[in-house]
Amino acid sequence: MSLVVLDGVTLFFGDRMIFGDASLRLGHGDRIGLIGPNGSGKTTLLKIIAGDQEIDDGTVTVAKGVRVGYLPQDLSIASGRSLIDMILSSVPGRVELDQRLADAEKALEEAAGQETDEQTMLDLVADVTELHDRIDHFERFFGEHEALTILAGLGFAPGDEKRDIGELSGGWKMRGVLAGLLFQRPDVLLLDEPTNHLDMPSVAWFSDFLKKWNRCFVLISHDREFLNEQISRVVSLEPEGIRSYPGNYDKYLAARAEEETILAGRAKNLAAERERLTAFVNRFRAQANKARAVQSRVKMLEKMESVEQYEKRGVMRFSFPPTERTVADVVRIEGLEKAYGSHIVFPGIDLTVRRGEKIGIIGVNGAGKTTLLRMIAGELPHDGGTIKMGSGVKVGYYAQHHADTLDMGSTVEEIVQRAAPDTPPSRVRSILGAFMFSGDDVDKPAKVLSGGERARVALARLLVSPGNLLLMDEPTNHLDLASSESLAQSLTTFDGTLVFVSHNRSLIRTLATKIWNVEEGRVETYPGTLDEYMYSMAQRRQGVAVAEAGVLRDPRGATKVATPKDSADAEKARKRREAEARQKKSQKLGPLEKQVAQLEERVSQLEAEQKVRSAELSDPAVYDDAARRNKLLSDYQSAAEKLEELTARWETAMAQLETARAELQQE
Repeated sequence: MSLVVLDGVTLFFGDRMIFGDASLRLGHGDRIGLIGPNGSGKTTLLKIIAGDQEIDDGTVTVAKGVRVGYLPQDLSIASGRSLIDMILSSVPGRVELDQRLADAEKALEEAAGQETDEQTMLDLVADVTELHDRIDHFERFFGEHEALTILAGLGFAPGDEKRDIGELSGGWKMRGVLAGLLFQRPDVLLLDEPTNHLDMPSVAWFSDFLKKWNRCFVLISHDREFLNEQISRVVSLEPEGIRSYPGNYDKYLAARAEEETILAGRAKNLAAERERLTAFVNRFRAQANKARAVQSRVKMLEKMESVEQYEKRGVMRFSFPPTERTVADVVRIEGLEKAYGSHIVFPGIDLTVRRGEKIGIIGVNGAGKTTLLRMIAGELPHDGGTIKMGSGVKVGYYAQHHADTLDMGSTVEEIVQRAAPDTPPSRVRSILGAFMFSGDDVDKPAKVLSGGERARVALARLLVSPGNLLLMDEPTNHLDLASSESLAQSLTTFDGTLVFVSHNRSLIRTLATKIWNVEEGRVETYPGTLDEYMYSMAQRRQGVAVAEAGVLRDPRGATKVATPKDSADAEKARKRREAEARQKKSQKLGPLEKQVAQLEERVSQLEAEQKVRSAELSDPAVYDDAARRNKLLSDYQSAAEKLEELTARWETAMAQLETARAELQQE
């Protein structure tokens, strides 16, 4: 049974058609990733399903009793109640039950003080008992303990549940609403960029939680890795309409590419056939003895199908010109201090940014990631210590709020031109074209742009003159998935130095050559990739703890003060443990990783060969040569069977590899 059915939905915004005769079905257990470029209607589609957006034509049917929960990108919440009260009362029916119980208990109390017959008293007692039973059922399935567990997973500290929801910042309000949705367990869960306001630990917890979700959900996300982890079906807003593809995002890309190849081959073959028939008609039209043959070809031309190839979408494409070379130490930070009142963010930290590094800053929300980046950018003063820029360093800074600080009355071109007045207009227009603003788009005022379009303008404004040190705070927020991935690839061409804050694991994996983990007033520097850092953290948690207070205990129970030699020995022991862990990882994962890589290479090779065969089989001339046709068909069939076998072996090997990785992290 379908939970929600959209049938023939049509919607216009002004004279622009968002959806035309669109249809979609959501069923039990559907795990759907909703994708499409900014402005294609993803958020609007979620609003239609949630009942928050009226349509011009068609029907939206929600099955009887089905509850739909919606997490929008923007929300407005009134203050006046605690976070835990908001979550507990979010379950439909709970407030009504509490009120009915209060009324029933009052009626029973009043009846007890009057001369009421025995049957009436028994009925009143039965009502109160039944309501208590129903509330007990709520407590078992929707108890406060479950709510507190979800709040902790999303990063709330003990005691936060008692705070007034109005006191929370926008990002924490969003987490609170997400906690409420997860707590009430709707039949259909609609999530619009749910990880935008989550830090990496919260994303990891949410990912595990959502993997166990056994109800229907529709997810919009710009994090490719998160999307691939969660979904089993892609609903894509394509130029030709709403399309559905089985599998995750990577499988969608492969399927889409295959479709485009097949369509291109069919279109080419039909064009050749049409040209051949037209040439025959033109050549023999005037010959009476060929009239029947000509008429036959004319009818064939009239009946010939047309193949409409997919419209190519615009995607951000930008490569950086060479930057001016700087000194080796681009930024030196010594004894940096920052506090907000009595809250000390950094008590005195030392850091160095070296030429060519790409540093990913991670850590829980509130730890000081953005504060650190703003101080390096000079946008926020520090309370102590020094931040020294190296000779020849030119800073480019992109903050999360920059898209909201655009001059709303200025056009796209004017905004970017002002950022670099000496840049020739032709260069500005070229950059805008790379960010998908062309033609009349460059003359649009900022006030009419969507959030994603404003983010692209802010990026273009920065990258028209990026300098040789780029500082970026959550650069992929508000970008669609394709734009997010394109930005990551563009940044790989930047030969300067990059320091960026992000919770997008795919972006960090693509770019980061060093990790800064901001935690409890400290910044841990790790000279490696995100995967290496996460593995190192897992191994360190498993290692023997070294006393942090400089005190060691000998086997006889006596206490002694740690000496430099003790510290050196402890450091050697730590390095030895990490080396042993790396060796163990290599021994356990190496053969599996090699097997997976070999299978992937063989699958890719076979898929490429199949594409060639598919193109050849689309050529009508092939069917004139029976031997060639039969060989092609035979090869195609045997390769398809082999491909299916290899794919199954790859899936098994990948499952074994993921299990081995999980076991290593749990050891």
